[in-house]
Amino acid sequence: MSPRGARHRPGGTGAGERDLGAQVRRGVALYNAGHFWQAHEALEVVWRQSVAPERSLWQGLIQAAAAMLHRDRGNRHGLLAQGRAAIERLRAPAPAAFPVETARFLQGLAACVEAGGPVPPMTLHIGAAGTRGRRPTKDA
Repeated sequence: MSPRGARHRPGGTGAGERDLGAQVRRGVALYNAGHFWQAHEALEVVWRQSVAPERSLWQGLIQAAAAMLHRDRGNRHGLLAQGRAAIERLRAPAPAAFPVETARFLQGLAACVEAGGPVPPMTLHIGAAGTRGRRPTKDA
């Protein structure tokens, strides 16, 4: 099934996974492994259960994953549209407890989108989102 169709399948990804911390780690690991569609879906599970101000940040990370998918497919318009939307959302200051490091990611994302730089890695904060005190990592 195409990614577009997979999005609308009941329980398409992350079905039965209730632990949002595990879902965050899964989304970050998928993103860092270059599985941008699956990362988008995993992070969307978290976004759906989030509230402001974190909700906009989750949406920005989801849009960043979509931008990287467009990049991989050679769709410059999609990269720019989704990437710039992600950048706007990620400019908001992240709450101290937000599990994903956003400032460095935002810098890398802007370089990737606007100047063709490399895909920026996502990292987790120590002890955030159920990381059980692990060090920040690119692949959770």
